[in-house]
Amino acid sequence: AKMAAATSDLLTGWCLFGLALLAILIFCWVYVRKYQSRRESEVISTVTAIFALAVALISSALLPVDIFLVSYMKNQNGTFKDWADANVSRQIEDTVLYGYYTLYSIILFCVFLWIPFVYFYYEEKEEDDGNTCSQVKTALKYTLGFITICAVLLLIGAFVPLDIPNKKNSTEWEKVKLLFEEFGSSHGLTALSFSISSLTVIGMLAAITYTAYGMSALPLNLIKGTTSAAYERLENTEDIEEVEQRLLRIKSKCRDGRPLSSRDRRAVQQLEEKLRTLRRRERHLESIEKSWWMKFCEAIRPLKIVWGVFFIIVALLFTVSLFLSNLDKALHSAGFDSGFIILGTNLTNPLNMLLPVLQTVFPLDYILITTIVMYFIFTSMAGIRNMGIWFFWIRLYKIRRGKTRPQALLFLCMILLLIVLHTSYMIYSLAPQYVMYGSQKYLVQVRCNPFFFLKKKGSCLLYQKLLFALLLDQCIVTRTYLFLHKFWFFSAAYYFGNWAFIVVFLIGLIVSCCKGKKSIIEGEVDEDDSDMSDDELSVYYR
Repeated sequence: AKMAAATSDLLTGWCLFGLALLAILIFCWVYVRKYQSRRESEVISTVTAIFALAVALISSALLPVDIFLVSYMKNQNGTFKDWADANVSRQIEDTVLYGYYTLYSIILFCVFLWIPFVYFYYEEKEEDDGNTCSQVKTALKYTLGFITICAVLLLIGAFVPLDIPNKKNSTEWEKVKLLFEEFGSSHGLTALSFSISSLTVIGMLAAITYTAYGMSALPLNLIKGTTSAAYERLENTEDIEEVEQRLLRIKSKCRDGRPLSSRDRRAVQQLEEKLRTLRRRERHLESIEKSWWMKFCEAIRPLKIVWGVFFIIVALLFTVSLFLSNLDKALHSAGFDSGFIILGTNLTNPLNMLLPVLQTVFPLDYILITTIVMYFIFTSMAGIRNMGIWFFWIRLYKIRRGKTRPQALLFLCMILLLIVLHTSYMIYSLAPQYVMYGSQKYLVQVRCNPFFFLKKKGSCLLYQKLLFALLLDQCIVTRTYLFLHKFWFFSAAYYFGNWAFIVVFLIGLIVSCCKGKKSIIEGEVDEDDSDMSDDELSVYYR
């Protein structure tokens, strides 16, 4: 009967996983098609973008699954379930670990081979309409550079020393080493871990740039809303009349046959370009004003304000928790040589206080942690959409509804893949104890005297300095935690990255508060757009 119950739970889990996977694929297809250019869409770039985005979302879901599995193996009284013996628990842990390595291997394949190849193939197709063979050869030539970087990272990871001499003889570092002993020392897996950790550092930089800004811009844009289409049309009409009058004044200088000066010719050219842009804006505004979609958005305006307030509260909770967690590491960790790793929490934060309360009502704690992961992903999407794709100070592409070039979509998906890699560490920084142990309880016997033993139970999440419980295998550590801290120097980089994330978020919050309402056609019509088409009005505004 117990085996049948376990099998039933397993089948239910697989069914839920299948439904979640189907929902992710549908969302990815809708999202890519929503922003994809109608004139420049290609099957290969579309499939690549959908697949990469799906991999990013599935990878982000591994953390809640990992936490759930280590918690599900134990009862509320701290004892292991009948079916969760040592071999079964080890198999579950290994399955989660292999799931991480499988998805992370796919991410390596996408970042270093598939996405670069499709990007360069499409670039060659635009520049040269020759045969397919030459385009493939050129794309492979450029992709070879990415493959070389991946090979170098794998080689470094296979031979990088993990044991760092501990000059301070810190007790915290000794405890951490005990955790790593059970993680194994396979050079192949170490090489993969090093490569993924290297990409995670890049993902950290992307999160600092895009996610931190998206966390402030998304809720404030929802609260402030956009300008009225009718008001913008009135202003645009006035601008058109002003430009036309300036053009007439300049052209009137050559009525008697005299040629215009070079300065006037340049002015005429600039004014004519501006007039074309203004007339294009007029067509967009007219289409939006008549669309049913805008009327629907106006009807749900109060709901948007509610969501904006909710998102800004979550962002502030996120930032305060991250600050307190980082401050705890700064004050109580073993320092730089240990990657600022700390066992237990000395300074609690709002999220760590909230999770134990939610654990009393299943599955509120899992819903919260899944919501935070999804919030992190969607604010990243919002940040990329608002800022566009940048290379230092050079803007490469814009992300616009129905007009995004295939190359920009590939860049967007690659950035999201890198940000997802950093998501696990961000969640760990917010709730370190919860990411380590989930909702597990422990039950141990403590010797009070030679004739008397006392049974001690409690929450693995709340108990401080759990070394004795770990040695007795009472609290199972998630594979996520061990994976995050395999290399101390990457952990140190993530620690400093968290401080940078907080600073960028605060700057973005101030900038977003000072900015006025967005235009209702923000990003739809710009003079510097190279892929603009006068006759390509978004299908979402019809």
